[in-house]
Amino acid sequence: MWAGIRLGGGSETASVTRSVVWFKRDLRLSDHQPLRDAIAEGRVIGLYVHEPVILSSKEFAAGHLAFIEDCLKELRQGFRTLGSVLLVRSGAVANVLDRLHETWRFDRLWSHEETGLAVTYDRDRDVAAWCRKRRVRWTEHPQHGVFRPLRSRDGWAARWRRRMSPTPLATPTTMVGPDHADPQSLAEEPTPDAALMNVSKNGMTEIQTGGEQEARHTLESFLFERGETYQRAMSSPIDGWDACSRLSPHLAYGSISIRTVFHATRDRVEELRSRSVAGSWPRSISSFEKRLRWHCHFIQKLEDEPQIEFENFNRAYDGMRQQDRDSWTALERSRYESFITASTGYPLVDACLRCLDRTGWINFRMRAMLVSFATYHLWLHWKPIAEHLATRFLDFEPGIHYSQCQMQAGTTGMNTVRIYSPIKQVADQDPRGDFIRRWIPELREVPTEFIAQPEIMPSLTQQMAGCVVGSDYPAPVVDHATAYREAKQRVFAVRGTRRARDEAKRVYAKHGSRRRSSNAMPSAS
Repeated sequence: MWAGIRLGGGSETASVTRSVVWFKRDLRLSDHQPLRDAIAEGRVIGLYVHEPVILSSKEFAAGHLAFIEDCLKELRQGFRTLGSVLLVRSGAVANVLDRLHETWRFDRLWSHEETGLAVTYDRDRDVAAWCRKRRVRWTEHPQHGVFRPLRSRDGWAARWRRRMSPTPLATPTTMVGPDHADPQSLAEEPTPDAALMNVSKNGMTEIQTGGEQEARHTLESFLFERGETYQRAMSSPIDGWDACSRLSPHLAYGSISIRTVFHATRDRVEELRSRSVAGSWPRSISSFEKRLRWHCHFIQKLEDEPQIEFENFNRAYDGMRQQDRDSWTALERSRYESFITASTGYPLVDACLRCLDRTGWINFRMRAMLVSFATYHLWLHWKPIAEHLATRFLDFEPGIHYSQCQMQAGTTGMNTVRIYSPIKQVADQDPRGDFIRRWIPELREVPTEFIAQPEIMPSLTQQMAGCVVGSDYPAPVVDHATAYREAKQRVFAVRGTRRARDEAKRVYAKHGSRRRSSNAMPSAS
């Protein structure tokens, strides 16, 4: 049934180790320490579990499932080719392991560490308890440059580089599968579709393809073809579409390792240096290399303080915005609805939201602008905004996501308060309105001089453009100048308190990068 699997018994002694490699957000064969260790010890099968607690979480959506399925399809084929099987099951992981153990008495469970949502932390505790009960030895290996436990941030960057330094592990060339088992118990089961698994649907119809092969192609095309203008173009929703690496979903689901990307980037930097290449290429690739460390820097924050999924970094900001949606006013509910339906009346905000709805990706500056607009202009709590955007970000990575949402919302207390102007950002990043017109067809005929603020068009111009504001396209949900002024006053009323300053020192001591002062004034970008 599967290459390399011998069913129905044999002469092998009972001392041969049987291992299950549990795949989570590490859907690849290369640079996979748990898999390599399991192969070295004996017989191996792989396991991936569609977990109801994740599928039903507020952060999960059908787009994520589609990307995962791409990865699993390739991973399954890889296991077949190498001589074993990858089982894909549904249910609570401890229950799945229990059923599997009844059929195939495995001795070892291998996996990567995961810094995820609270539900995955609770699941890991359940798995640990199951392993103790069944006397199965569970070994976890680090996947990123995230350290568990971390007592101090001092020297973190040097430790990160040391962890990245070893050469990435090659893809295994063979593995030995089960020696005896009921064929039906190890059969590949069809994956339930999104509706059956109660995954919330959205319109992600143009998302990136998952899988290790696609990840490597994306990396190569960035380093050698698309990335030359990365440093300059990364802020633009138009130019950044191709100039950015587009590796983030592959890193989020582990179809490529951060170490593999780091080494390929280092090699490219050295190649450019050896050839004395000047200009954009070396600057762009060096800039990208720095951001690989930032990737792990932000995940480390959630690892060190898991409650930031639910609570403000800086507790002095508790109560500044209303977190409980059941207690929201009609105005707050109305503003939230305008945001999630991309009908705020601010063209660049709405265009970015519509782009996310379809593609699952937008460049970093536009993401920051969206969170800034929602939390400052609309004065909504970051938590429900983070949950909504998580369903739209194909590359949702809990540690990065919640750290960044809080930073952009101004609740860390140690970072610059950055209130983005959605009008100025059009002038800076989409001056001709190309991105806006692509995603908001009702604004296609609007003259460029009014593309950032169609509401200021004269009535006759609105009619000629076929875009009557308030009818064909919504009027702004808030006034920018008023919202900016009020948000700044509210934030700094808290930021200036003794409690906020003391909390900021605590937050910096625990999470700060140690590279620059956190005492910066706000800017309207």
